[in-house]
Amino acid sequence: MVHPAIAVTNCWMFGQLRSSLLVVLKLKTGLRSDCTRSGCSSGGEGLSKSPLSSGADGAGKEVIMMTGTGCWCVTLLLLLHRADSESFEVLGPTRAIAAVAGDDIILPCYIKPNISAENMRVVWFRFNLPVHQSNTQVHLYQDGRDKYHDQIRSYEGRTSLFKEELKKGNTSLKLTRVQGTDDGLYKCLVQSETHYDDATIQVHITAIGSKPELSIEGQKEGGMGLLCVSKGWFPEPELEWLDSEGVTLSAGPSETDRDYKGFYIVKLKTIVKETDTNHFTCRLRQRQLSEPINMETEFHIPSELFLVHTDTWRVAFAVIVSLSIVLVVILAFTIWHWNRLSNDYGNRKLIK
Repeated sequence: MVHPAIAVTNCWMFGQLRSSLLVVLKLKTGLRSDCTRSGCSSGGEGLSKSPLSSGADGAGKEVIMMTGTGCWCVTLLLLLHRADSESFEVLGPTRAIAAVAGDDIILPCYIKPNISAENMRVVWFRFNLPVHQSNTQVHLYQDGRDKYHDQIRSYEGRTSLFKEELKKGNTSLKLTRVQGTDDGLYKCLVQSETHYDDATIQVHITAIGSKPELSIEGQKEGGMGLLCVSKGWFPEPELEWLDSEGVTLSAGPSETDRDYKGFYIVKLKTIVKETDTNHFTCRLRQRQLSEPINMETEFHIPSELFLVHTDTWRVAFAVIVSLSIVLVVILAFTIWHWNRLSNDYGNRKLIK
């Protein structure tokens, strides 16, 4: 195939560009033009006029005849004009879309100029997903209808396009009941037979979870084990344990998990010893939001509970020591008795 730029250069070299543009102008204004196979393949070049018989009004008409290079140039120019008329740009928002979990949101995407997208292919998909997966499709519109065969499972029943707006070039996506897994980058791709373009949209999801819940795990080495749990957050929050004076207690690393909607579940354990007040606090901090969130839950352990566990261990220790003594006594008696029997048997044998 001849490159369009070379074709236009050839037309100019043969002095046909001006005439070809005239033919295109006449075509657009409704005049008849004939570019037959015989005309294009004939040895003549340029344009020629051929009179026609008078019409009903008695006025004569002329037909613009294109031969040789002129016909070839006009064809190329018409193809270039068609390709240029089908080119478009896909535009999205300049800022990230922020949403609260459970809301319905619209991801803006439209074509410029506002030509119809009803007969185009519109694909919404994710990229840079936190977990590798082969399927990244969020929504597909093709052949004049929606197709869901390759849709990510978490988006099932939650996506739609504005069908009446497609003819205006609006390819925006509606996403309902947003959840933690919806956070991330999206691409809106629009494709025609000869052209395609895409736009990138960032979505930020926020979710306010539960207040920290505290529980006793029981006696641990060095003290009493406590557990702090909070659920339903996005992004991930931080947890810390404090004593009655607000001093941070030593604790291991937080345990983080995510539920099926992508919301965070955080846990933090610590071991405490009996104090004067036995008051302990689990504090939650969410610093990744525009307005930071702090939540605290206080917990009091009765002294009796420490004593119960202490007495239990004391009793267990005493029982173990007592059983050990009894076993030692029984073992010593068994050995003594066995030796005595052995000696008696030996003496009897000597007497005989």
